[in-house]
Amino acid sequence: MLEASAMILGSEGDQVNYWYEGICPYSGELLRLPRTLQAEAIAKSLIQELKRSYPEIVEGKMYGVLLAESSTGKRLVLKAFSGLLNGKSELEGWVPPIEGREKVAIEESITLSKLTTIKQELIELSEIPERREYEQQSQEYAAQLQALRDRHQVSKQERQVKRSQLLASLTGKELEIALKDLDRESQQEKMVRRDFRRDRDQVLLPLREIITLADSKMQILKRQRRELSRTLQAQMHRAYVLTNFAGETRSLRELITEGAMPTGMGDCCAPKLLHYAATHDLIPLAMAEFWWGNPSPDGYKNQGEFYGACVERCQPLMGFLLSGRRSPPASFKGGANQVPLFKGDLGGSLPIIYEDECLIVIAKPPELLSIPGRYLDTQDSVLSRLRQSFGTDAPIYPVHRLDRQTSGILLFARDLEALRSLSAQFQKREIHKIYEALLSGKIECEQGAIDLPLWGNPENRPYQQVDVHRGKPSVTEFRLLEQIGNYARIEFIPLTGRTHQLRVHSADSQGLGVPILGDRLYGCHAATSRLHLHARELTFKHPRSHEYIHLQIPVPF
Repeated sequence: MLEASAMILGSEGDQVNYWYEGICPYSGELLRLPRTLQAEAIAKSLIQELKRSYPEIVEGKMYGVLLAESSTGKRLVLKAFSGLLNGKSELEGWVPPIEGREKVAIEESITLSKLTTIKQELIELSEIPERREYEQQSQEYAAQLQALRDRHQVSKQERQVKRSQLLASLTGKELEIALKDLDRESQQEKMVRRDFRRDRDQVLLPLREIITLADSKMQILKRQRRELSRTLQAQMHRAYVLTNFAGETRSLRELITEGAMPTGMGDCCAPKLLHYAATHDLIPLAMAEFWWGNPSPDGYKNQGEFYGACVERCQPLMGFLLSGRRSPPASFKGGANQVPLFKGDLGGSLPIIYEDECLIVIAKPPELLSIPGRYLDTQDSVLSRLRQSFGTDAPIYPVHRLDRQTSGILLFARDLEALRSLSAQFQKREIHKIYEALLSGKIECEQGAIDLPLWGNPENRPYQQVDVHRGKPSVTEFRLLEQIGNYARIEFIPLTGRTHQLRVHSADSQGLGVPILGDRLYGCHAATSRLHLHARELTFKHPRSHEYIHLQIPVPF
């Protein structure tokens, strides 16, 4: 297997562009493995091989290469794919999956078959004709009832006028009879509305009962699906056994003792490659992983681009997998020209556009987090770089955030009093923000406002969607600046601050109906290097002087 999945390379050193990192669970030491230019070049050769051997690939997934050295000093390259390739877990020339899957293969097959059946039943229950009929009938009845109420309201007003006239012109028995006639008309209208509701309920309630029964069945099926998936995952996590370079073995369940493990843990490239190297007495020198195929569902991974260890599935395993790794030979100079974790300085990659004793305002570049994430590969951020520059003990507080892909003005407070003042302004909508975007198509409207409530499905984060029932109020004003070829340049003024608000209001058919250029998460498939959304202007009241500050930076596209 080793010879079949390897090729001999030279021994040149190379520049480091990324570090795979993890804390040794025994010593607490930070363990590191580089991604070098040499490893990236090898990965690019694999991309060419994929184009030749698997031109039909459309499913996006991670692929990886590991540059390693044998005990005899021979340089080797191992290659791996995440999950399945063309429906197979093992292919000649590729690192095999980690031992364990075969132990639960029968249970997995049975469970997957059950899950497929449940999925089909859920689709059928969600598409029963009674749902559409109920929705259509409800809308028609609602419109008819409103029309009836409107007519009766007009009649009520006419009776009130007539009642006043009768009181002024009649007395005694004649007045009593006339008023009773008016009351009778009112009662008759109430009876008409009551009869209408009764007829409506006779039609809608049976449909509602069918839908409620279908929803109950769907909830039962979803619980069964969760339980089946949970049971299968638990079996697989107990069966999957990883080996590190000290020769120690642990199951996934032993390594991840707290919390739920995500689906597919143990099937990623990096664990496969490192486990294989450890079990074949190889010294790993450098590793590189890239995405190939359609973009990832969240829009963050794109074909041909390099990525570090995935946060949920790989990063938690890195410390164990790298434990016991022997030092690379002296001929490997991978660390000679390493790039630091925090790249650039504040005067270059993160220009300060305003600073005083209580504020710092940064021009954030695209593809940089506003604040650090939970894991090692998401620590690089504007806040991290500020703290590295000013000192880890310096009080710096983020007042708001920009999406990772969005560039523009980002505001930080330097003390808690300033933070409270600025946060209060945001809550009261007293801070004025202007964004500029280039859309992936033309629009007809010159200007207007988009009022679409947004909801984030917790099972599909970070994706946001329009939802009139569960969504939070979200309002955006827009103005067309110019049409450039097939693109529209837009000025956005968000009146609320929901996650992905401008991106959804732009892409949704009820909004502008055109995604922002580069926004793969919301439907733009054009080849472009970035999300064309920029926080151009920010106006706020200074927390000390209470004078208004207006900041503006150029749009980089």
